[in-house]
Amino acid sequence: MLTTPPTEATNPPAVPAWTVGDLTIHRIDEVGLPPETGPWLLPEATPQVVAQHDWLQPDFADQNGVLRLASHSFAFTLGGLRVLVDTGIGNGKPRANPAWHDLHTDYLQRLTAAGFAPDLVDLVVLTHLHADHVGWNTRSQDGAWVPTFPNARYVVSRAEREFWAGYAMDEPRRQMFRDSVHPVEDAGLLDLVDVPPQGTDIAAGLRLVPTPGHTPGHVAVGISSHGASALITGDCLHHPVQFAHPALGSCVDINPEQARVTRRALLSSLAGSETTLLGTHFPPPTAGRVIADKDAYRLAPIPAVTPPTA
Repeated sequence: MLTTPPTEATNPPAVPAWTVGDLTIHRIDEVGLPPETGPWLLPEATPQVVAQHDWLQPDFADQNGVLRLASHSFAFTLGGLRVLVDTGIGNGKPRANPAWHDLHTDYLQRLTAAGFAPDLVDLVVLTHLHADHVGWNTRSQDGAWVPTFPNARYVVSRAEREFWAGYAMDEPRRQMFRDSVHPVEDAGLLDLVDVPPQGTDIAAGLRLVPTPGHTPGHVAVGISSHGASALITGDCLHHPVQFAHPALGSCVDINPEQARVTRRALLSSLAGSETTLLGTHFPPPTAGRVIADKDAYRLAPIPAVTPPTA
């Protein structure tokens, strides 16, 4: 195991952000994903499909129609709570996916620069328990994996944790649970939340929205402040090409049909609203509003700003 990089940067990196009501939602960048990620993850999103939609280029796909994807978290302060949504891939983690294996990024520097030093985080919300969403739950210390956010409660839906508890995992997934989930459980920091079909509030202005299909207990994260709203997708939407083709699914969806139903319902509910949608794997500009487009949808981007670092 490898020690993570320092949590303070000599030159604090820029941290993009969006304003929602009186909140500032920061995107904490981890790593851009390599070009081969798109064809693997969304195999039906071929260059020919991408070429049908001019708005996907150049931000969401390159000139050859190859999808752009990224790994990042979102952080914000709500009612005095410092909240982090999803924790990315992590550093020094042994992973079967070469793009995720043994990373050495400045993620903690970026998080600290935004005002969310690990000891200050109060709440970590996990949309689901996949390796690229739980990696920074822990970091290496003295040869052991320990919680990165020792003063936080880590929250996940009960349905999600119970599904994986009964699932016949392969060795790479067992490894991920050993290094990124079990240490949090063993420290008594993981809270399981029952999420009914209408969703549930876990704090004033912070709501877990059930979006099953990618995994059985997957949730999106709703945020509201002073009449404004935002929604963090997790993996119910991996890429904006799925706005134009909601039936287009991921190769790792546990229940592909349920995932399609979830996507269509979510996009329909957001179309024409003022809700800021923030994609957990969307490349910059990352955020936007859902617009009806013929018999499907498109994303109208909202540019980020770069607030002063902490």
